[in-house]
Amino acid sequence: MYRKAIESLRAWKKSPRRIPLILRGGRQVGKTWLMEEFGRREYETCAYINFEGNDRMLRLFSGDLDVSRILSGLRLETGCAIDPEKTLIVFDEIQAVPMALTSLKYFQENAPEYHVIAAGSLLGVALHPETSFPVGKVDFCDIAPLDFSEFLRAMGKEEFLSVLEKGEWEIVSSFRDTFVELLKQYLLIGGMPEVVSVFSETRGFEEARAIQRRILAAYEQDVSKHAPNEAVPRIRMLWNSIPSQLARENRKFLYGLVREGARAREYELALTWLIDCGLVHRVKRVTKPGMPLRAYEELSAFKLFLLDVGLLSAMTELDPKTLLDGSRIFEEFKGALTEQYVLQQLKATDALPVNYWSADSGTAEVDFVIQSHGLIVPVEVKAAENLKAKSLRVYREKFAPEISVRTSLSDFRREAWLVNIPLYGISQIQKQIGRS
Repeated sequence: MYRKAIESLRAWKKSPRRIPLILRGGRQVGKTWLMEEFGRREYETCAYINFEGNDRMLRLFSGDLDVSRILSGLRLETGCAIDPEKTLIVFDEIQAVPMALTSLKYFQENAPEYHVIAAGSLLGVALHPETSFPVGKVDFCDIAPLDFSEFLRAMGKEEFLSVLEKGEWEIVSSFRDTFVELLKQYLLIGGMPEVVSVFSETRGFEEARAIQRRILAAYEQDVSKHAPNEAVPRIRMLWNSIPSQLARENRKFLYGLVREGARAREYELALTWLIDCGLVHRVKRVTKPGMPLRAYEELSAFKLFLLDVGLLSAMTELDPKTLLDGSRIFEEFKGALTEQYVLQQLKATDALPVNYWSADSGTAEVDFVIQSHGLIVPVEVKAAENLKAKSLRVYREKFAPEISVRTSLSDFRREAWLVNIPLYGISQIQKQIGRS
């Protein structure tokens, strides 16, 4: 299975300013596989250590953090010689041994010739109370579920991906039905690596759905195991409310849908936990499309999306038979699946800053606003082939953007002020903005 993130890891390896690297991302998005695959492809040996339940490593890192002493212990644990230039050192589930995280500072300062990569749950990395986090001593690489382009590769559709990436839109239009069918599959399957792997081999939706349910159950177990006891009920209520939040016409998150009378401060820890674990994306409202977008974020108004569209399909028990019903799947619970899909693809595109805009009066809302190529670009998402763009016109009249994007099931076309990008080609949005 090809993951684009491996190119980022190769760039990290070659960098003359390389420092220890931490992979961030939700559980089961493929961090462990990626580290081991990178070690196998790029190094002579890979010294892999899983810290989960590893008492030997807990004792090793309980002493002083002298790098030479630690390396001696790692050689014994892994059976690897650990050559600075030929060995990749992998710390997996690093949150289980907090001092291992702290030790990355000493690798950076005292043994920068060693190649060290680590991964663990975001909760353990960001919030562990016993950890002295090595601020400024580590780099980060965010790992997400497979995006649609990676899904196409996994399905053996490299040629279809190639014409998208080359912008050969006339050819793309000729094979529109195939692209739409693949996109329908992605809305149900999503990008969790194990789910995609099984589906690519069997083309069985029930097998894929069973794995999705298992992943969702594992997340529930993580809540019980890792979250503060007092926050567990609220985390579960907030998590389970997300499908109903997205099913609303106005997808702004409402605490009242979590529990009647609920207030933001009661769920602040629960929300932080889900975000830091990489299980949800928070998309904040901007009051105006100024540069930089972050300066105009309204902290109290936001939308919440899951980390993966396939998991959203599983949470809502969406019947795979919707694949047979024309474009109905794109319109399921008011197009929420489609908006979730677009958000995922935008997030996978060079880590674009993503927000949304709505008028103070509530009469118009643009689904997403992104910052790219020095421009602030509104992006309106349309399920099926509905091309009415009322909110986008309101936005344009108010802010006069240089370029606007609508994504729908309609074919690609560029007009004076608007580019329509097919939903299955939204990964090419950066190229289209760059040509404006």
